[in-house]
Amino acid sequence: MIKITLGMIPIDLKKIKNTNLEKQILRTGILAELDAINLYEQMADMTENKIIKQLLLDIAKEEKTHVGEFQYLLLDMDKQQKNELKEGEEEVKELMEKQ
Repeated sequence: MIKITLGMIPIDLKKIKNTNLEKQILRTGILAELDAINLYEQMADMTENKIIKQLLLDIAKEEKTHVGEFQYLLLDMDKQQKNELKEGEEEVKELMEKQ
């Protein structure tokens, strides 16, 4: 038996301040799309049917585009998030250069 577990929103969105609600909605959208990507790619790995595999991988690719759409808007609305992503990128680049 295969058990699929999807991400859970750890908070009640009804309790979010209106100033943060839209950012939380976008983050929740990203979470849902990442769950979908994982699901489709895992199912593609499970099947031997080439048509089904290709279909699942194509849909997963579309979900990755959706992540980009949500992220673009989120970064436009949340400058701190944008700055921290850049900082994280720089830290990983430094680690990679050391290897």
